[in-house]
Order: sequence, then structure tokens, then C-alpha cells
Amino acid sequence: MNMKRMITILGPTASGKTPLAAQLAARIGGEIISADSRQVYRRMDIGTGKDLADYQVKTADGHVENIPYHLIDICEPGTKYNLFQYQQDFFDAYQDITSRGRQPILCGGTGLYIEAVLKGYKLSPVPQNPELRERLASMSLTELTQMLTDLKAQTGSTMHNTTDVDSCQRAIRAIEIETYNLEHPTPRRELPPVDSLIIGVNIDRELRREKISRRLKARLDQGMLDEVQALLDSGIPADDLIYYGLEYKYVTEHLVGRLTYEEMFRQLEIAIHQFAKRQMTWFRGMERRGFTIHWIDATLPMDEKIEKILEIWQ
Repeated sequence: MNMKRMITILGPTASGKTPLAAQLAARIGGEIISADSRQVYRRMDIGTGKDLADYQVKTADGHVENIPYHLIDICEPGTKYNLFQYQQDFFDAYQDITSRGRQPILCGGTGLYIEAVLKGYKLSPVPQNPELRERLASMSLTELTQMLTDLKAQTGSTMHNTTDVDSCQRAIRAIEIETYNLEHPTPRRELPPVDSLIIGVNIDRELRREKISRRLKARLDQGMLDEVQALLDSGIPADDLIYYGLEYKYVTEHLVGRLTYEEMFRQLEIAIHQFAKRQMTWFRGMERRGFTIHWIDATLPMDEKIEKILEIWQ
């Protein structure tokens, strides 16, 4: 494959990743693969910040170029998309883009999704087993750990680390996975790691907070409450929307009468700030786990950011 390596653009919410990725794609014949765990859902647009207008880039001669994007609007609200599905979908999109001689650009803020596809995590889809869960519910963490160790000996898999068993809930899920693998020995689809240049968009904490607050007000003005109400009206249970977190959680709680408008706004604003902080913690963790992230300043003019990326990429 005579393609140059993939480019990944990551950063916390409100750092301006998408416009940067789209401008870069226009320069180098790229297509964008989204790495956002909530933008996969249709009709969840304002709350997930799809900002599809960002994918329309004005070229030097005044034309508007529509940048192709992938893994946005691919499943129905109310369903639970997961990391395993994302890996498969990413790989299909990646192969499709490279087979046409185009340049893939991975862009998003869901660190787990990004790390999983760059490393080629080996995952297998395991459904929940309610009967097993009920049977294990009364067992202690020590008993569960012992059971998991025995199961792993039978399936020939190793204890990855203690996070397998740092709570009863996680131990039960791990037992569920090992039991399933014992009963259904399926070959896992091994997805290779993907070589990528990683660009991080670094935004000062105060500026990030200011942008988050401004953006939240704008999204509410753009009709975020109506968007969530329409999802509820279409028959999606409130609890399913609350499951998606952030905007969908707090707006739904306001619409069903659990929070006043002011409480919703204040709690949501705090939650988004905390979310951005967790994203940065994940990216710093990626660096400790061996990834090289080239950080560029979010406040630089767009042309300068593009030139810096191209310089590193060459």
C-alpha cells in the first residue's frame, strides 16, 4: 500500500478537532473516520456536536468541498453501540478509504476507541447472560476471583491485570466472557494495529472552559431540548437516553421533570468540564502507554496548524 501512514487528530471536547481534520482532508485528499462514541447515532445531532457544516470546506478558489466522513449516523438511538462493533466498522471504513487511494484521517475524542484501533485490541462480542449473573450475584469478590482463575485455566487465557477483578461487577462480566468463550470457541477476528501519526489539539484549560460554556448555551439556543423531546416522542425510553450521558442525560431529566432548567444547565456544564478533563487524562495515559502525540496549540491560525501537521507528516 503506497499510502502514507494514517493521521489521527485527537483532543478534548471544544478544542476544534473537526474543523482542523476537515481542512487537512481538503489539503491532502483525505476522508475522515469519526472516533466519537455518540455521533454514531442518528437524530442525535445537536447534543453530540456533529456540526456537519464543519465537513464543508471552502477551497482557495471559493468552491465548497464536501469532505467525506465515516461512522457518523450509522445506528438507531436506543441501541447500545460498543467498542467491538466500532473496531469492525473502523476497519471496514479504513480499508475502503485506502483501497480507493484516499488518505484516512481518524478524528475524535473517545480515547478508548482511538487506542483500540491503533493498537488492534483483540475483542470478541459476548452477550450478557442474565441467569449466570443471578447465580453469581451473592458471591464474594474472593470467590468470584477464584472462579475466574479456574475458568481462565480452562480457556487458556491469562489474567490481564487486576482490573479484571477490582469489583464484583467486573469479575462477573469477566466470568461471563470466559464462560461464553468456553461454550462458544469462536476464532476472534484479529485486526492489525494501524500505524498513525497522532496530532493532539492542546487547548488551555481556561479557554476550554469558556468555549464549553459558550457552546452549551448555543446548543440550547439551536434546539437541543426539542431534539431530545423528539427522541422521547419517537418512543425511546427516558432511561435509554439517560444512558448516553452528558447532554442526553441532563436534558432528559429536565424534560421528565426531575431537574429545573437552571439545575439542568448548571449540572450539565459541570459534567462537560469533568468529561473534558477525563479525556485529557486518557490522552496523557496513552503517552505513558507508548504513543507519541504531537501536541499543537488550538489557538494558532488554521493555516499554521495545517502547515505544522504537514511538516511532521512529511
